[in-house]
Amino acid sequence: MSTDPRHAAAIASLLGDGARVITHRQTVEQLSRDFYWYSPVLRKQLDGKVGDLVVQPVNAREIQDVLRYCHANDLAVTARGAGTGNYGQAVPLHGGVVLDLARMDRIEEIQADGVAVCEPGVRLGVLENEARKVDWELRCYPSTIVKASLGGFLGGGSGGIGSVAHGNLRDFQTVRAIEAVTMEAEPRVVLHQGEAVHDILHAWGTNGIATRIWLALTPAVEWSQCAIAFDTFDAAFDFSERIANDPSWTKRLVTTFEWPIPSFFTPVKQCTREGKALVFFLVATAQCEALETAARKSGGDVTYSGPYLGLRARPLLSDYTWNHTTLWAIGADEAYTYLQCAFHPGTVREQMRRLKERFGQEILFHMEFWKAGDGQMIPGAIPLVYYTTEERLNEMISFCREIGVFVANPHVNNVEGGGRYRSDNVQLLAKQRYDPKGLLNPGKMITFKPEALTR
Repeated sequence: MSTDPRHAAAIASLLGDGARVITHRQTVEQLSRDFYWYSPVLRKQLDGKVGDLVVQPVNAREIQDVLRYCHANDLAVTARGAGTGNYGQAVPLHGGVVLDLARMDRIEEIQADGVAVCEPGVRLGVLENEARKVDWELRCYPSTIVKASLGGFLGGGSGGIGSVAHGNLRDFQTVRAIEAVTMEAEPRVVLHQGEAVHDILHAWGTNGIATRIWLALTPAVEWSQCAIAFDTFDAAFDFSERIANDPSWTKRLVTTFEWPIPSFFTPVKQCTREGKALVFFLVATAQCEALETAARKSGGDVTYSGPYLGLRARPLLSDYTWNHTTLWAIGADEAYTYLQCAFHPGTVREQMRRLKERFGQEILFHMEFWKAGDGQMIPGAIPLVYYTTEERLNEMISFCREIGVFVANPHVNNVEGGGRYRSDNVQLLAKQRYDPKGLLNPGKMITFKPEALTR
């Protein structure tokens, strides 16, 4: 990529608005980063990687104009949502243009059948609030819901709060359609529907720029939050697993923490008990009292129970779940990092026992649950890892895989290594069709061999 200032001027001319082409160095650096620093491995790899300019389109036509210019001039283009990802998806490895989609944030409509039609830059928190006004809500969302964008979630995310009931983004036709612009001499707007959405999902913007998304919602529920402490992690996990697997419970969140993880949650200290494991729930308000009763019968101590009043609720227990758990741990001790795992439902206790036997307090269990596409309830995990060396981290990953624990490695900066690459190669095939020069987020899909970029 050339830093020739004429590129910025030419793109500004295409947009007819120089204010949406940013070359101010500090701003470009800020918009070239995401939360990759959760990983000490990625921190070493990605610190200092930065684009040459930022472009902020407002519609698909402008994206076509920008990509046409970049294709003709061999300029790398890295799409950016809200920058809340953790794997360096939005970090440009080869400079070039950072395509910031934040201004494309319209909710076009929420259809009567519960499908939201949105631009990629819409914040998930805004979509959740608007959907609930018409008696719908998101099927699943990350703990970063307030800041995260829909396009970024589809490009690099997987699941989150709600996945215990509705699965992850790739399941149950949650993503109905994606419209994306190709990186060709004459960029096209291609509509992907049904199974074709998997060409684009979780590809980190390497094979198309999403411009419109059709996202299935679910009927809204009146929720309550509940925190329950148990003397042992085993007791906490047993209870949470039972609730997760029982379809009679209407739930949106079931999260189990090994001590001392709860000690990191200083703003909700009143919900914790010294030395005890903790479970956070979002359940239907109509079932909250029954959940409390069941918990007490199982030896649990209900430390908090109250209505969920939306994303402004205080306390907001989901702020401490999924990958926000890692953020609170890093705040307590910068040596903490994390893994992303899926345990086997039938052997999860033996798998956890073997990990503890091998690594002790180097791994702390933080368990989430999600419904797989076949309906099976998966005991997932985002365990905390006390980082010492990259070799020790890789040893832990290898041992997990050896004992049948799936690991989506959050310490690599490519789609394939992250563990959610499609085994049928549809993402790679889409890149070959839509980005033959390899200019979209180059270096992030390593099975694709692009032409060499010049700087």
